[in-house]
Amino acid sequence: MANRPRGYGLTAALQRKRAEKYDYDDEQDALAWMEAVLDEGEIFINVHGMRKTQDALRDGVYLCKLMIALCPGIIKRINVPDSPFKCMENVDLFLKACRKYGLKSGDLFQTSDLYDGVNTTAVINTIHAVGRKAQSNGYDGPILGPKESTQNPRQFSAEQLREAEKIIGLQMGSNKGANQSGLNFGKTRSILD
Repeated sequence: MANRPRGYGLTAALQRKRAEKYDYDDEQDALAWMEAVLDEGEIFINVHGMRKTQDALRDGVYLCKLMIALCPGIIKRINVPDSPFKCMENVDLFLKACRKYGLKSGDLFQTSDLYDGVNTTAVINTIHAVGRKAQSNGYDGPILGPKESTQNPRQFSAEQLREAEKIIGLQMGSNKGANQSGLNFGKTRSILD
């Protein structure tokens, strides 16, 4: 893990903001789901009764195994994590597999977020996004979070569209009771000779 300075000014403000977004329950849900999908028992390191997510996922092996369990053949080979480059390559394989699986780029973390421990929240959010996408891709195992919404396009005939133009939406207010006399608010302007 790289030794990063604590940071001052903007760097410190960003670190505080990231720390505020962290949710322990979300992390535990994601880890429990991964354990259920992988079905290898307790795979995460316990330190004083706490799981160390970054230490367990840092080499990328469990992340790659997760994608293989969800979509066999999506990752051809997992590297043996004997050097930092192999670990980061495993994480990159996971991220590429996520893109193939259908995740958007905004749902993915950066390799340094996990490997350097910069942003664990982004890693957990990616695991949640994989869990949502797994439900919509037909995975019938354990679920994580709500199902993704799907498109529901609607087709209207020309007659229906013409009828809709006659209706004034509630956001526009109402035209009932309107007249040409106008309304006066506040004190009127008087012109004196």
